[in-house]
Amino acid sequence: MCGIVGIAGRNPVADRLVSALARLEYRGYDSAGIATLDRGQIQRRRAPGKLVNLASRLDRDPLAGNIGIGHTRWATHGAPTEVNAHPHATPRVAVVHNGIIENYRPLLVELAADGYLPITQTDSEVVAMMVTRWLDLGLAPAAAVQATISRLQGAFALVFLFHGEDNLLIAARQGSPLAVGYGAGETFLGSDALALSLFTDKVTYLEEGDWAVVTPDGASIRTREGGAVTRLVHVSATNSNMVEKGPHRHFMIKEIHEQPEAVSRVIGQFVDRRSDSLVERPLPFDFATLDRMTISACGTAYLAGAVSKYWFERFARLPVDIDIASEFRYRQPPMTPGGLALFISQSGETADTLAALRYCAANEQHIAAVVNVEESTISRESGAVFPLLCGPEIGVASTKAFTAQLTTLACLALTAGRKRGVIDDATFAVLLAALAALPGHLSKALAAEPQIAEIARGLTKASDVLFLGRGALYPIALEGALKLKEVSYIHAEGYAAGELKHGPIALVDEHVPVVVIAPSDELAGKTMSNMQEVAARGGPIILITDAEGAAQHADLAAQSIVMPSVHPFVAPIVAAVAVQILAYHTAVHMGADVDQPRNLAKSVTVE
Repeated sequence: MCGIVGIAGRNPVADRLVSALARLEYRGYDSAGIATLDRGQIQRRRAPGKLVNLASRLDRDPLAGNIGIGHTRWATHGAPTEVNAHPHATPRVAVVHNGIIENYRPLLVELAADGYLPITQTDSEVVAMMVTRWLDLGLAPAAAVQATISRLQGAFALVFLFHGEDNLLIAARQGSPLAVGYGAGETFLGSDALALSLFTDKVTYLEEGDWAVVTPDGASIRTREGGAVTRLVHVSATNSNMVEKGPHRHFMIKEIHEQPEAVSRVIGQFVDRRSDSLVERPLPFDFATLDRMTISACGTAYLAGAVSKYWFERFARLPVDIDIASEFRYRQPPMTPGGLALFISQSGETADTLAALRYCAANEQHIAAVVNVEESTISRESGAVFPLLCGPEIGVASTKAFTAQLTTLACLALTAGRKRGVIDDATFAVLLAALAALPGHLSKALAAEPQIAEIARGLTKASDVLFLGRGALYPIALEGALKLKEVSYIHAEGYAAGELKHGPIALVDEHVPVVVIAPSDELAGKTMSNMQEVAARGGPIILITDAEGAAQHADLAAQSIVMPSVHPFVAPIVAAVAVQILAYHTAVHMGADVDQPRNLAKSVTVE
């Protein structure tokens, strides 16, 4: 969630720390700060709000120093004030922290007994205080850090800067990601490769429990127990050009328009277009012998999994259990050894999803993951990885990662159907053709943006919006409501269309727009009956459909958004684009911060 950077170098670091933090703004934050060492003294500048406030502070009161740490904070403990902003510091050490220290209260009591009292309302400050106590007792910095992290419970990525140590940073991770980058005479630390992309493409990802002693000449990595260990150096494909908006006003709309290309890359991984067949890839499990499949994810990724449940069960006859990861891990379901557990995460670092993965691994499940960040923890702990290859997604509200997830899952469902002997040759040819045509259909869907933008203007007057869908389009209704809530702050709810008369219809009147997702398919007639019920009660209907549906039901809909006519197999992916654009333009008309909605973080690395 929070963003961390660190530089141990031989040139001034303050401006570069701020530039690296800007690469992490997409994670979401509400305050920021940096600390450097100037002639051995720890110096800090912090500010609530956006990075521009920190930059203004540094313009007025600059920092010198060739070594330093920086942080963008998303408040968990304590309000987003300057006092609570990171780095936290004592006269002897400064620290930045991503995560949650679950046992900070008893540690504060222990420290208070020794005369160490907090200044902030945060859980993170306890870490600086504990290291300081060990330093005061005569331990060297590395020993003080090791003694401290051995006492911490919870999730953390930590970077320490020490008084009088002009060439030393110490980093540690448990549950939250942290990477080391290598340059010429400089070493860098960051929450992910994107933070380091300004400086280097040579990156090492610290493993669970690792801590590292970092100097300008490199990093010495140690295990939790203190033993030296070597970790692989990766050449990251991430580069700074990937995080430019180009001609677009916001990252969100840029990423919406990148979806045809992103989906095409996914299809290219699975489909051999020369022979119209699936690419054979070795897997550590056999779809043909599976009795059940478990899917777990959070937020938008969970809704991608919910769509895929329809696909796996219909086209592969493979029973699927799907859970929100935060519920799954505490439900502790019984699992038959040898099953398949599939996890979906854009970042590959989602804390609840990772905990669910580890529960399944402990229960002898095959582990597979659909992730965008191939070097992530979820990816590294999975037996089979299906990368999205859609590049960094900067907008907090997921768009291109969602449709890439859907496309990946559709391809996997098709693979499973063939392996299980469920899909015959004729049906396979039709479904494969639908996938192959999908990038072109998404391009056509994007052409409706001006019309959708005008419809969105009317939604800005609403306090509540309902979204309805059936079958595999029901999760898209949930996603449409989620997107609208995320970026415009309008209250919205998604429902299965058949549930309308079981409660939600009580909300319908002339002031509550109802977005109905109903392309022409075998369920369209049922959904249109629900539209009749809405229309009878004066509810304004926005119909997302295809040309045939628009022609048949123009009398019921106040407004129609016409998407390309596609096979029902891929209709959820096309409809996703429509609800994304609708949410985006509603938020833009309302003047909302589209890329960084309030209270939200891109990568949720704490529970």
